[in-house]
Amino acid sequence: MPFGINETMGQYSELFMLLAAGTYTVAFIAFAWDLAKSSKALRAVDLKAAAAAQAASATARVPVGAGVGAGGSVERADADRVDVDVDRAASDVSGPAGRAERPSSATGRGSKGSGTGAGQTADGDMRYAAERRVPARVAVALTVLGVVIHAAGVVTRALGAGRVPWGNMYEFLTTGAFVAVAVFLLVLIRRDLRFLGTFVIGLAIIMLVAASVAYWTPVGHLVPALQSYWLIIHVSIAVMSSALFTLTFAMSALQLVQAHRQKAIAAGGEDKLGFMRLVPSALSLENLSYRINAIAFVGWTFTLMFGAIWAEKAWGRFWGWDTKEVWTFVIWVVYAGYLHARATRGWTGTRAAWLSIVGYLCVIFNFTIVNQFFNGLHSYSGL
Repeated sequence: MPFGINETMGQYSELFMLLAAGTYTVAFIAFAWDLAKSSKALRAVDLKAAAAAQAASATARVPVGAGVGAGGSVERADADRVDVDVDRAASDVSGPAGRAERPSSATGRGSKGSGTGAGQTADGDMRYAAERRVPARVAVALTVLGVVIHAAGVVTRALGAGRVPWGNMYEFLTTGAFVAVAVFLLVLIRRDLRFLGTFVIGLAIIMLVAASVAYWTPVGHLVPALQSYWLIIHVSIAVMSSALFTLTFAMSALQLVQAHRQKAIAAGGEDKLGFMRLVPSALSLENLSYRINAIAFVGWTFTLMFGAIWAEKAWGRFWGWDTKEVWTFVIWVVYAGYLHARATRGWTGTRAAWLSIVGYLCVIFNFTIVNQFFNGLHSYSGL
């Protein structure tokens, strides 16, 4: 393809990336609005429950026949008015009147969801319920639009470069952000993970901004060592695995917050994080994160294996203790330790969440610090 056309396609790609970032930003605001609005409605339900309990207690103390007459009628009218106001607020997140939250596993699903009853409202199985959460639906629709625009940006970058669009840090970031959002939307088909929207879309925005500001690289040809079909195999699996690790990082962070909240509620403290009632229990988050990490770990294992094969093809050795190779192996060891510790050593709860977060921090370190500041055979950042 002539250079002029390549440059034009690269400009189109940058425009699509900018539009995708703008669309994701609006979707991020919609997801945050959903959390805030739903939290307010759920607090209204708590108010109604407390008022009903107080009324029931007062009724139990009043002798039969007392309170009847004008005063009693006024009190009942006031209580009915409060109920109507609360029901109207709760209808924003509910289906049937008076049911503003999905049942927790403690009350509706048995032991599968591991809910905690009071203060825990999301379905532990993360299945969709009959609810009218308009901001969440708008946010998902905007995310779908954003990922379509993002895909156009990735494709035009590939057409402009005449190759797969992950030959440098800019392309890896933009493609990785696309894959992370696409995987999030695919999982949404089966699981109600809309509570993750704020975090996943927020990370995608950060990745796109970092790519455009810190790692922007013009369309160009690859160095000879990268001109191989192994680039498609090795890096595509690495991108997919990193996208899955991004999802589990968000889940592990939420798990820590939810665990702290559940512990405070169990101790009789005040629920200061009302929006977390839309999030499944800490154990449910941990279980799903563990499954996704297991899949991503398999992908990272293939990344390591195919990278060694590619190294033998390019440099005549499978392993050379290059900084990039070492840190790729370190990531593999951390996640292997996470899976082993959780499966056989009883490392559950916050310890498992922290180990998952440490693994993702190693991924970030490998991509940023190693690529930029360590010289080696893998210095292909494009900067």
